[in-house]
Amino acid sequence: MTVSGATVELDFEFNAFAFDALEGERGSLVFNDCARWRLGPTNDEGWYRGKCRYSDLAPRWGEFFEIVGDDPDRDLPSDWAVLSPTTQVHRHFLFYLRDDTFECLALDWRLDRPSKD
Repeated sequence: MTVSGATVELDFEFNAFAFDALEGERGSLVFNDCARWRLGPTNDEGWYRGKCRYSDLAPRWGEFFEIVGDDPDRDLPSDWAVLSPTTQVHRHFLFYLRDDTFECLALDWRLDRPSKD
């Protein structure tokens, strides 16, 4: 993961068994105008034991998604890395990785993926 100003880039390896990807293929999620981010300790074991604050809301472990609407649990973690003030337009993104949970508040995101050519 790299942070440059208010841009956060999270590099990861695609799951070739679950998605249209080559084995070992890597990609990057890039979050623009990021107000804050965190890399939390919840892993897949904690998720399935209900230890994640979004275990009952998120569709599945290992996916990237956005929380929309009222979220009273958003500010519960105390380990946010703050980059700028949070405004109402910042969106809440979550990405459940194999051993960690990444989340951020950002205005937008994109997926950078090398071409398969």
